[in-house]
Amino acid sequence: MQIIPYTKEWKERWDNFVLESNNGTMFHMQKFFDYHKPGRFSFNHLMIVEKGKLIGVLPGAIVDDMVYESPIGASYGSIVLKDLKFADTLEVVDTLIEYGKKEGFKEFLLTSAPNIYEKVQNQNLDFALLWRGFNYDLHYISSAIKLDPDTDFISRCSQTIRRNIRKSLKNENIRVEINDRYDEFYPILLDNKSRHNVKPTHSLEDLYKLAELLPDNLKLFMVYLNDKPIAGSSMFLGNDQVAICFYNMLLYDYAEYKPIQRVMYEVVKYSTEQGYKYVDIGVSQDTSADNPMTPSMSLIEFKEKFDAKTTMRNTFRLKL
Repeated sequence: MQIIPYTKEWKERWDNFVLESNNGTMFHMQKFFDYHKPGRFSFNHLMIVEKGKLIGVLPGAIVDDMVYESPIGASYGSIVLKDLKFADTLEVVDTLIEYGKKEGFKEFLLTSAPNIYEKVQNQNLDFALLWRGFNYDLHYISSAIKLDPDTDFISRCSQTIRRNIRKSLKNENIRVEINDRYDEFYPILLDNKSRHNVKPTHSLEDLYKLAELLPDNLKLFMVYLNDKPIAGSSMFLGNDQVAICFYNMLLYDYAEYKPIQRVMYEVVKYSTEQGYKYVDIGVSQDTSADNPMTPSMSLIEFKEKFDAKTTMRNTFRLKL
């Protein structure tokens, strides 16, 4: 077993491996990284190879003072594997640590996708990392809705949410479309983010580029009042298990129509019908707090009204 730096000749094999893996997501694919403008990041993706066969991938880069960080330029990173036995997983971790020491890395910093993204629930990798000296560095509280095709989703929501969704469904002036009108969505996104003095992670050009590179992984749900766009949800279909509400945004002048509650209903309905197991509705941190782990209680409570449950996004650190 050895570590080999990624080169473009491996692109197709890399992406196919991620699709066939147990814990890979669209954020681990080379197609995803292609949306970044050349030179924005100096990637140093790594491959774990045994007898010429790809058995693991690790997207990332060397940052700061020889710290290897994963992900860079993506939401989730860390080692992507198939459903390996523990002994094989431990060998992968040992091989990575040995490679890091040989290359002069001072630290590894790895942030994996929550375990809801796994096809088979298996914490071999987490335990192997901890057994070999990694420690938890940071936790984010994230929320996800477990999908159940045999249960009416509206009945799982709080009484107020149920009432507002049903009221919206009866309003003939409100409709929800799945389309590619990012030009209509982006002004709403900018307006929402400006209220918190932040900018979106993605530019309008980025969203169009991602939709071009990964057309099967992006869905845009737009809410219209008559013909006016008043809200939307930009969905990233992370893998076969999880659909992600990456951006849920509304024009606050139209908040009385509860468009976010309606679009959440439509997103859950679509995701359930398409066979996904969860809808990930993102982290809920108080970004104004000094401690990055500080939870945003109001945001968590709002998500719980849709029967969302907590799933953690964990970062592992190892000092070599």
